Amino acid sequence: MAGARAAATASSAGSSASSGNPPPQEPGLGELLEEFSRTQYRAKECSGTGGSKVERIEKRCLELFGRDYCFSVIPNMNGDICGHYPRHIVFLEYESSEKEKDTFESTVQVSKLQDLIHRSKMARCRGRFVCPVILFKGKHICRSATLAGWGELYGRSGYNYFFSGGADDAWADVEDVTEEDCAVRGDTHLFDKVRGYDIKLLRYLSVRYICDLMVENKKVKFGMNVTSSEKVDKAQRYADFTLLSIPYPGCEFFKEYKDRDYMAEGLIFNWKQDYVDAPLSIPDFLTHSLNIDWSQYQSWDLVQQTQNYLKLLLSLVNSDDDSGLLVHCISGWDRTPLFISLLRLSLWADGLIHASLKPAEILYLTVAYDWFLFGHMLVDRLSKGEEIFFFCFNFLKHITSEEFSALKTQRRKSLPARDAGFTLEDICMLRRKDRGSTTSLGSDFSLVMESSPGAAGSFTYEAVELVPAGAPTQAAWRKSHSSSPQSVLWNRPQPSEDHLPSHQGLVEARSSSSSSSNHSDNFFRMGSSPLEVPKPRLAALSDRETRLQEVRSAFLAAYSSTVGLRAVAPSPSGAIGGLLEQFARGVGLRGISSNAL
Repeated sequence: MAGARAAATASSAGSSASSGNPPPQEPGLGELLEEFSRTQYRAKECSGTGGSKVERIEKRCLELFGRDYCFSVIPNMNGDICGHYPRHIVFLEYESSEKEKDTFESTVQVSKLQDLIHRSKMARCRGRFVCPVILFKGKHICRSATLAGWGELYGRSGYNYFFSGGADDAWADVEDVTEEDCAVRGDTHLFDKVRGYDIKLLRYLSVRYICDLMVENKKVKFGMNVTSSEKVDKAQRYADFTLLSIPYPGCEFFKEYKDRDYMAEGLIFNWKQDYVDAPLSIPDFLTHSLNIDWSQYQSWDLVQQTQNYLKLLLSLVNSDDDSGLLVHCISGWDRTPLFISLLRLSLWADGLIHASLKPAEILYLTVAYDWFLFGHMLVDRLSKGEEIFFFCFNFLKHITSEEFSALKTQRRKSLPARDAGFTLEDICMLRRKDRGSTTSLGSDFSLVMESSPGAAGSFTYEAVELVPAGAPTQAAWRKSHSSSPQSVLWNRPQPSEDHLPSHQGLVEARSSSSSSSNHSDNFFRMGSSPLEVPKPRLAALSDRETRLQEVRSAFLAAYSSTVGLRAVAPSPSGAIGGLLEQFARGVGLRGISSNAL
């Protein structure tokens, strides 16, 4: 069977790859980023020199999946199912040991699943059907585009042309629905049919929760509705699913992130724009355990919004039921891979998925599979400065704390009930959280202690001058701060003046309503280039924090040596020159001059 062969091949290749001590950076990561920044992946165009590179990327992904899972492969050669989905779509079946891989027998009838996918893809924008990409506790975490509107169903070729700015072959293999068919059968019959197959696929994958990241109810182009979404389906065909509308800014917003020198803190989306008409909507029973004031979502900056949405998604996949999750935006290749990648990395950092993969390996897998092979248009996004891809991996510094850990939730479930309130042990166990979560009244574990020298060990490794955390200093701090629950403060500082830090010399860490990269106004850090490889910290880190920091460091090093230095066009501007200089220094391409120390 295809699944058995894939698992066996991945197993043997994975074993050889894991022998010995791997280099700090995953072999081929540089080549992957080079190819990614050169062209958008398309399944039918994998030929020539570029094709051999893509084949190596695909093979490596199968090897890495095969380390911990038995899986079947849904063939998509030449883009037969979808032109910008992987040619080898991995259907994870269960976690497995090396011994189990030798006796793997697939429980999936690939041909029938492939037929269902062929029929259901018409329901989704660009044919980007519901596709499982992560397996956690037996549940499928899936991705897709949003629902197609009548404009796409009636005239797919013309629609794809003006929607994407060019020709699209996603529908080349599908029998056209003619205007006569639509006139005779009517809209309702057509939508019943294509969305009915989509619902069958969702049920086959045991999906219950559908998280829609669109800020619109329907995508409008040139005054015409070109896409729809489950939340506005007039016939309520998706009423049996739990629908969550969690609007999140599109890739265009990340141009502002780049223009602010990659500072997400204090960057707030303008929710008053005319096209924004999708309110945040989450069933009450899903929000009780999170302690987040969702009514304030329009006041959150980019850090806090991303953190809170990730907490929500983690709570859904970590629930007691066996229900799967679907995450989608419009086309499913910008915001969708952002959250799919964060979910994969967060669960991996807890040791709950891909348990045998090292930091460089999980980084390669999520960049290659979740972003490149699912069609993210990095070339186009870089040319426009819409750096959502870079934001994803740079954002890992904001989710290192235990409040994002799925293990924390599992431990809570196993603990006996006790009186509310905090003991001395509880207070001591609390880490100083990322600013985006600790200073918000609506965030989980938003209790913070006053800034203390003893908390210095929890600052990011960008801080270079830390107050000593020795016993005498801690004792002095404890003497002036009661350790009783009454000393715990609810703290929500107001945003500071909107200004950008200098790239030269020492820069004061700026306070923000949701910053988690700069933890106190009393601390300074060297430089402020977002591409600077993090420096080691003084205090011991948790396993989760260590793993995520290693992934982020590996990404910054690889990105800086491939994409980064070419991402900004040459300019006489001193600011640009300073940025690139900091960029080069941060990754060790140039020595740090004495006047920067």
